[in-house]
Amino acid sequence: MAAPLTILFMPESAYGPTNNCVGIGDVLRRRGHRVVFAAEASWAGRLEPLGFVEDLVNLAPPSPPDAPAQDAGQFWKDFIRDTAPEFRKPTVEQLATFMQPTWQALIDGARYCEPHLREIVARQAPDVIVEDNVVAFPALQTAGKPFVRIVSCNPLEIRGPDIPPPYSGLPSDDRTEWEAFHEEYDRTHRPTWEDFDGWCRENGTRPLPELEFMHTSPDLNLYVYPDQVDYTDRRPLDPDLWRRLDSSVRATDAAFELPAVAADRPPGSALIYLSLGSLGSADVDLMRRLVAVLADTPHRFIVSKGPQHDQYELAPNMWGAEFLPQTTIIPLVELVITHGGNNTTTEAFHFGKPMIVLPLFWDQYDNAQRVDETGFGRRLATYAFADDELRRAIDELLADVELRTRLAGVGAEIRARDGVGRAALAIEEVGLAAR
Repeated sequence: MAAPLTILFMPESAYGPTNNCVGIGDVLRRRGHRVVFAAEASWAGRLEPLGFVEDLVNLAPPSPPDAPAQDAGQFWKDFIRDTAPEFRKPTVEQLATFMQPTWQALIDGARYCEPHLREIVARQAPDVIVEDNVVAFPALQTAGKPFVRIVSCNPLEIRGPDIPPPYSGLPSDDRTEWEAFHEEYDRTHRPTWEDFDGWCRENGTRPLPELEFMHTSPDLNLYVYPDQVDYTDRRPLDPDLWRRLDSSVRATDAAFELPAVAADRPPGSALIYLSLGSLGSADVDLMRRLVAVLADTPHRFIVSKGPQHDQYELAPNMWGAEFLPQTTIIPLVELVITHGGNNTTTEAFHFGKPMIVLPLFWDQYDNAQRVDETGFGRRLATYAFADDELRRAIDELLADVELRTRLAGVGAEIRARDGVGRAALAIEEVGLAAR
C-alpha cells in the first residue's frame, strides 16, 4: 500500500457519533493509517488507548483552574434535571423550547472552537478530514483537503419533499401534520440559521442549504441506516455524492460474560436489553418506573444504568452497570428496549433484534416511528405508556416467530455488507485519490 494517510476525525461529543467514528477509525488504524481525533475535550484519555492521536478541542471556555472538580457525569445529570420536562411535549412544541436552544448551543461551540480547530488542522496536516456532526465547522471545510461528511442520525436529516420533516416523528404515509411542523420549524429556526449561514460564509464556506446547519460534501457523504427501513424509495439520493452504510458497528467493545441472573434464567424467560442512552437513563424517575414495570414479568434484563446508576436499584430479575459493551451484549439478547438513538437502532438491525422504542428527543422520534411503521418493533409513548401496554408489547414481539425469523435474515444481510469496513475503505480511497 502507498504511504499511510493521516485522517482527522471530528465527531460530535455525544456517544453515538464518537463511537461511530471510533469504529471506522479503528479499521483505518489497523490498515496502517494515522488516525487523529479532534474530539471534544471531555474525551481526553479515552481515545489514545485505542491507538488514536488525541488533539482535542474545547467547545466552551474551560473552567478556571481554581474551580472545584466536577463529577464526570454531572453535566448530563444537570441537563436531564433541567430539560426532562421538555421531552414530555409533542415534537412540534419542542421546536422552540428544546430544539432551537440545542442548535444554538451547538453553533456556539462551533464558533468558539474555530480558531483552535484551524490550529489543529495546520498542526496535524491531515490528508482527509471526516466530520460526524450536525453543524458545520468552517475550519474543516476550508482546509484544502478532501472532506467527508458522516450522517449518523436518522436519514430524514437529508431533506426531501416526499419524506416526513426531520425530528417530527410523523408517519410517512400521513402528511396531515407535515406542513404545520415545517412552518413551526421555519418560524423557530430561521433567524438562527440565517445568522449561522452568514458566519459560515464569512469563514470561507459555501452557503448552507435552506434551513440546514451542515453542508453536503462535494467529496463523499456517508450515512448509517439499514436498507430495509431507508427512505430512498421516496427520496432517492445522488449515488455520486451519497453512500449508505447499513450499519457501522465498532469492534472495540470489550467481551461480555452473562451474569448469573441472565445465564441461569428459567425456561420460557427471554433475555432483554434495556438502554435509554446516557441522557434517557439519567432520568431517574423514568428508569425507576421501567424497573418497576419490567420487574413484574418472567423475563431477565441487562440494564445500561447510565450516569445516575447509584440513584436507583434494579429488580431481582435484572443486572446492570453504568457503562456496558453494547455491541457485545445485543447479539446475546432476544429483544432491545431503546430510546431510539441511531447507533442503538442500527445495531439492533445489525444483529437482527426486534425493538421497543421509547423516544425522548431529536431523531429518536423518527427512528421510533420508522421501526413501528415498517413492522420491526413498537413505538410507545415514553412518559405515557400504560404498564400493561409495555408488557404486552414485549410478549407479542417475543411470540412473533415470523418477525424474529425475518429479522435474523435482515441482520445476516447487514452484517455481510460490513458497513464499518466499507466506510473505512471509502475514506481511504478519497485520501489516496487526492495525493
